[in-house]
Amino acid sequence: MPVDHYRTTVRLPGPQGVPVSISTETTVPVGTYAIDRVHSHVGFAVKHMVVATFRGRFEDFDATVEVGEDGTARLTGTVAVGSIEVRDENLAAHLQSPDFFDAERHPELRFESDSIRIDGGEAVVDGRLTIKGETRPIEGRGTIVGPHEDIAGNTKLGLELTAIVDRTEFGLNWNAPLPKGGMALGNDVTLSVDLELVKA
Repeated sequence: MPVDHYRTTVRLPGPQGVPVSISTETTVPVGTYAIDRVHSHVGFAVKHMVVATFRGRFEDFDATVEVGEDGTARLTGTVAVGSIEVRDENLAAHLQSPDFFDAERHPELRFESDSIRIDGGEAVVDGRLTIKGETRPIEGRGTIVGPHEDIAGNTKLGLELTAIVDRTEFGLNWNAPLPKGGMALGNDVTLSVDLELVKA
């Protein structure tokens, strides 16, 4: 189903408190939707020392959704590697080094969608992600919410997506063996994007 016209299910209290599901059709107006950076988030998570999940985020990023007259939509986005935010300066420096993102030679991450569709009520975004000069296909899944009018009369959309990528496919190969087996870092990285977008 094209993204400009999709079905959502809302659960409301019914008689005796029993939830009732109501299915509704939603239309996304044609146009360009720009990111609201203050109310958006781009982050990542990776398994650390086998037992825990390490999380980080980026502070400098951009994204645009374009909805065409034919109902198709396109998402493009960029992330500045130098804006990576973690709770240790030395770790931040290591992540920007050639062991990981190599920020000096590859200062930007880039995503371009090939399609945005609704599949069983779930938003599915297929596209190409470029990290460290390597471009690979990825699929993001999540939700699209809206359109909705904010307190200033602007038309807003919400897009929340997650995708799992193998970091070694992008040349982020650093790792270290642990004394009793396993590795310091997992290879699978969960990328998360929470976007609030406003119609231009």
